[in-house]
Amino acid sequence: MEPIVLNGSTLTLETLRQVAYERRPVELEPQALERAAQARQVLFDMAAEGKPVYGLNRGVGWNKDKEFDPEFFETYNRNLINSHSLGIRPYCSVEEVRAMMCIRLNTALCGCTGISTEILTMYKEFLNRGIHPRVLQRGSIGEGDISTLSLIGQTMIGSGEVEYKGEIVSSTQAMSAEGIPPALLGPKDGLSIVSSNAQGEALAAVLVYEVRQLLDEADAVFCLSLEGLNGGLQPLGEKVNALRKLSGQQRRAARCRAFLEGSYLEQPDPARALQDPLSFRCASGVHGSVQDTLEFVERHLELQLNATDDNPCIFVDEGATSVSQNFETTTLALGVEMLSAALNHMSKCICYRLIHLADPAFTGLTRFLTPAEVKTIAYGTIQKVFTVLDAENRMLANPSSMDFIAVAGSIEDHASNLPLAAAKARRIVENLRYMLGIEAMHAAQAVDLRGNPQLGRVTGPVYEALRREVPYLNADRNLSLDIEKAYRFIYEGRLLQAIQSAEQG
Repeated sequence: MEPIVLNGSTLTLETLRQVAYERRPVELEPQALERAAQARQVLFDMAAEGKPVYGLNRGVGWNKDKEFDPEFFETYNRNLINSHSLGIRPYCSVEEVRAMMCIRLNTALCGCTGISTEILTMYKEFLNRGIHPRVLQRGSIGEGDISTLSLIGQTMIGSGEVEYKGEIVSSTQAMSAEGIPPALLGPKDGLSIVSSNAQGEALAAVLVYEVRQLLDEADAVFCLSLEGLNGGLQPLGEKVNALRKLSGQQRRAARCRAFLEGSYLEQPDPARALQDPLSFRCASGVHGSVQDTLEFVERHLELQLNATDDNPCIFVDEGATSVSQNFETTTLALGVEMLSAALNHMSKCICYRLIHLADPAFTGLTRFLTPAEVKTIAYGTIQKVFTVLDAENRMLANPSSMDFIAVAGSIEDHASNLPLAAAKARRIVENLRYMLGIEAMHAAQAVDLRGNPQLGRVTGPVYEALRREVPYLNADRNLSLDIEKAYRFIYEGRLLQAIQSAEQG
């Protein structure tokens, strides 16, 4: 696989995904590496002139006014990493850790950090040789993920554990196997390793990938539900949505039209309601809101992937440094929380569609989609499951970017909590996979009870793929097993595969 060349300015979310998930190797652009070396020389020159430099010849945080002798550099930087290793479980996934290392490597190549080129090369070697530090997920407040990224620094100096070739081993064992000596930390190396937003940005990037997939999956399940309802197609029309001028709404409506092409819903039916409940009528609009907020997050995240977040910030052209606020991530954190709110609107719509699909007043079918009135309860009690998931989603969407306390002697009196916001949003996505699985079960059952009418170009194959996992409910059974099967159908990508195959075929 051809390596991705990192240079501090051209990393995209797609190439980051390839590094994180497909283990695509990376290389460092020579000019970018030279720029990083020049930034480090600026620090040396300033120190030689006796100028105070934060993290070089001055302490960090509340210790910013403490001087230390140049001979103390290696010990001080090691102490900095040790003292900042403060995360708690759970551990981040390998994909999240790879994204973190790639992001930190790329932002350091902007040439404003002062980190040694040897450390930069070590990031590259860890990625390319599959040495993945064990990074605890919780502990960062989002103003530089210093308490969690320090665990990457631990492994570089020969402490801590890594995932290597599918096993958890000591970092020294993995590095020894690959012929990589432990890092010797020089001036500002410790601060450069720990002071970055790479964890929060990595979690946000993984969230982006998951929501991208979720949108297509949610569109497909909604369309199958519309066929189960015998609902109207007019709200999905191209002309009526163009008049609203909302790009997300137009895009999702277009996807739904494509999914439903050839469906029996295209034919008139006097029994069909003139207007459906809003959870059906406005579904593509709500999904469009998710699309719009997702694009906000994508736009600002890609900016941050290719910009320095260092303090101090080094100006190579001036031979100077500046105190910086570039580690501030409130815009991205607010975007993630906005996305969480949008996903909650999707959650509510799923709940109401499920309630309507179980109601004969809306479907003209049996109560709770039972195959046999009185004898079979069917989908009555299952409502408790998806409504409690919706309640949990509402809790998870509660903003946390405003929940901070002044720390470090009240020097650090603002925070964004970006890692927490992104982690909570991903839990919402996980709940939505279960909820969409339950909706798909209802939709397929309704279609069966209608006598299996002609389904759409995409919804037809989606229905068939689901039925291979979850059979028709012909009698009461343990529905928790069906829910898990429907969830796995979504989580493991088989729903997405069915969509893609139908579109290509």
